[in-house]
Amino acid sequence: MVQAAGPVIPDFGTVSPCVRDNGLFCADWFAANWSSVFWPALAQHVRLTVIAVGIGFALAFTLALLAHFRRWLVRPLGGLASFLYTIPPLALFTLLVPVTGLSVLTAEIALVAYTLMVLFKSTLAGLAEVPEHVRRAGLGMGLTRREILVRIELPLALPAIVSGLRVATVTTISVVEIAAFIIDQGLGSPIIQGLQSPFNTQFIGAGLLAVALALAADGLIVLAGRLLTPWATTRRTV
Repeated sequence: MVQAAGPVIPDFGTVSPCVRDNGLFCADWFAANWSSVFWPALAQHVRLTVIAVGIGFALAFTLALLAHFRRWLVRPLGGLASFLYTIPPLALFTLLVPVTGLSVLTAEIALVAYTLMVLFKSTLAGLAEVPEHVRRAGLGMGLTRREILVRIELPLALPAIVSGLRVATVTTISVVEIAAFIIDQGLGSPIIQGLQSPFNTQFIGAGLLAVALALAADGLIVLAGRLLTPWATTRRTV
């Protein structure tokens, strides 16, 4: 004889009052889901940003050097970079999808495009601000044009280049969040998922991480800039 049994009620465990009441930010839920939700998204966000800024800097720096030596290139290259920067991010992602699909490549092409204007113009401005008498002094010492670029112009242009890199990096971190509309990566992914549910902690936690990442990246670039240009720091304190 089979004995009748009562209904089996699944044990979902207990939740904190903050989670139960959908508090503004539940630190316990954030900590419990750090390894499964937030850390992977943060690592993806950093990777997408580093790739975009790295490729963008290499392209913009090369183009700025070309324009520095061939002044007639300044207007067309600057115009192209400015045009790409004015396209809204979501619109640019949408325009690229038919060509490259819903892929990381689509996201990176758009992200790189948004770094070009800032990095190109800051590098070019830094090189242009080098005093002419300093260049003439280099020529008088017997330096070649390339040696003047490497030993005089680029070191003096570094503060401007670092400033552009700061702006480009922080901008890219913010645009990567929008890239989550086409790829399920980065901190934009938990933000979008959180906004589609009534639970606050997921999108607030991801948003706070994005802000912290931008501040940390900016601080690291500032520190690197000071280490690379100690003379600029000394001049500001005099």
